[in-house]
Amino acid sequence: MKKIFVNREISWLSFNDRVLQEAFDSTVPLIQRMRFLGIFSNNLDEFFKVRVATLKRMMEIENGGGNGDTGKESARQILDQIQLIVLNQINKFENAYQEILNELSNHRIYILNEIELSRKQGRYIRKYFQAKVLPAIVPVILNKSTKFPDLDEQSVYLAIKMTCKIDVKAIQYALVEVPTEQLSRFVILPSYKKNKYIILLEDVIRYCLKDVFSTLHFDTFEAHIIKIIRDAELDIDNDLSKSMIEKVSRGITRRGSGEAIRFVFDNTIPDDLLKFLLKGMKLDSADDQMPGGRYHNFKDFMEFPGIAAKRLDYKPDEPLNHARLKPRDSVMEAVKKGDVLLHFPYHRFSHFIDLLREAAIDPQVGSIKITAYRLAKDSKVINVLINAVKNNKHVTVIIELQARFDEKANIAWARKLQEAGVTVIFGVHSLKVHCKLLLITRKEKRRNVCYAAVSTGNFHEGTAKVYSDITLITSDNRITAEVNKVFEYFSKNDIHCSYKHLLVSPFYMRDKLIKLIENEISNAKQGKTSGIILKVNSLVDKEMIKSLYKASNAGVKIKLVTRGICSLVPGKKGMSENITAISIVDKYLEHSRICLFHNEGDEIVYISSADWMSRNLDNRLEVSCPVYSPKLKKEIKEILDIQFKDNTKARIINRKQDNHYVSRGNKPEVRAQVGIYRYYEKMLT
Repeated sequence: MKKIFVNREISWLSFNDRVLQEAFDSTVPLIQRMRFLGIFSNNLDEFFKVRVATLKRMMEIENGGGNGDTGKESARQILDQIQLIVLNQINKFENAYQEILNELSNHRIYILNEIELSRKQGRYIRKYFQAKVLPAIVPVILNKSTKFPDLDEQSVYLAIKMTCKIDVKAIQYALVEVPTEQLSRFVILPSYKKNKYIILLEDVIRYCLKDVFSTLHFDTFEAHIIKIIRDAELDIDNDLSKSMIEKVSRGITRRGSGEAIRFVFDNTIPDDLLKFLLKGMKLDSADDQMPGGRYHNFKDFMEFPGIAAKRLDYKPDEPLNHARLKPRDSVMEAVKKGDVLLHFPYHRFSHFIDLLREAAIDPQVGSIKITAYRLAKDSKVINVLINAVKNNKHVTVIIELQARFDEKANIAWARKLQEAGVTVIFGVHSLKVHCKLLLITRKEKRRNVCYAAVSTGNFHEGTAKVYSDITLITSDNRITAEVNKVFEYFSKNDIHCSYKHLLVSPFYMRDKLIKLIENEISNAKQGKTSGIILKVNSLVDKEMIKSLYKASNAGVKIKLVTRGICSLVPGKKGMSENITAISIVDKYLEHSRICLFHNEGDEIVYISSADWMSRNLDNRLEVSCPVYSPKLKKEIKEILDIQFKDNTKARIINRKQDNHYVSRGNKPEVRAQVGIYRYYEKMLT
């Protein structure tokens, strides 16, 4: 029987392999290749915290077979596949790291460990250790008679074995948390004869272990990195007497002591020390253990220092002004004349801040409403909203406290907003609010006029520099009136609104998308031109995939850009032969979601916050917004066309998940992200 779906976990690992490919790519600047190793590592940690944790819970409850989410394979079988794939990827990772180290040395950049330091460097490190590191560490002595400490999953630890040459039976174990929250993981040593040197923080500690344990009279020290990954599922209790902030805060606390999913350790660790650690953490299953190299928590390498010549890093592309948004001119006046499409990171995110700032000080603006899922560490968006309150605007923020791994930050922002007088609404009961909406209401000629922004990504200055997202700003009443309905739903959960223009999940989005696919099927069967273009991060939902298969069998040409998971199998005769799919992994993270339906030449175009996953279509509040402006439809089509012509960073998605690059042949080089930047540059000339 032919396989009609690719398992989502296996497809996700294939995506992360594409990230790892960037670390091997010699055309990628060397410092960025190191940072791609950090991205790969961070992705893998989150995969274990979320997906592997889920599979382990499923394995505990299944009775010898699979369930609806994993197909015919059991959770046990999928976990076995994951283990094999991850071990292979870790080996590739280590090879990439060594290759990058060798190439860095060709540029006179050296990452030293503690035994490679010169005397002069050693003196520098001891001074640094005494001044910066020693005050930040608190060693924990381990013994059989005391409770084993709970390890923080965000940290790496040095597991230390201490012995004495005089008394060989004297053995002591200890743990030292590497203080990466307080100090940089990378310590830059003084340059020498144009050579540049870096040492990792854990190797600084290794070099000075005698100073740490000077009172214990041991003379031999071994130190090996370990880390723990825990189940990241947030357990929210149902105590009605507690506020949402209290519930989420307690859930975060419980997460810190969640079940261990993966214990990673240096494979050169002594057997006796490893056994002691495993017993202390009550880890007896081989599934929970992952031997690795000398260093872990490579996610820190996303911040690898740019100490090298500029040619070893990406040349920064200065974000562009939007062709229709002039400095110091009113954004709302520009939007009155026609919808504006901002495409980050190609356009300046400050255009969006300018819109908010204008609304905050405009005497005619009465209210500002916005959703917040993830926010920047020093959010200008929040600062402007607080200033708007000071200017007597009524500001409402719908903040999603359960944005995974950002819960603490969102709780802090919620409290700050409440203290400033902002009306804060904590989402919707049982639905995660994932839509990205802004609504500004302004009095014009004695009537209220609304301006709305609908985005595929968060209103986040940080991610806007590296995530490719689209934001539509409009005063079109067809859209603004329905955005207002969504905000009314947030404040009055019992109101069930109908929508003619927006697609809102979990109410209408799935059904409407299927109708649009069915329309293309009908046109194809009548011999009319048909076609579907879909750009998403993840394509997993089986009902939607079956609809696409049905369309393919009817003769509808379907083109997909799926950055991450793709459970659809393209190009299968009799099932999906009219479907082609690519994935682009490059300098920026492709994050925008776009649907385009041919509709007999009168294209229907949506931008969306939602991927085609069951959770987005059925269990989250998401919004897909139509693009009505013919000019902006044309712009989106041209952007998609550039992506489908990519023959540099595009990989072919197929059943084998082997990530072959799109063949260039005799065609000129096309790199979509470079091409899109140049596309917007031309608009300014």
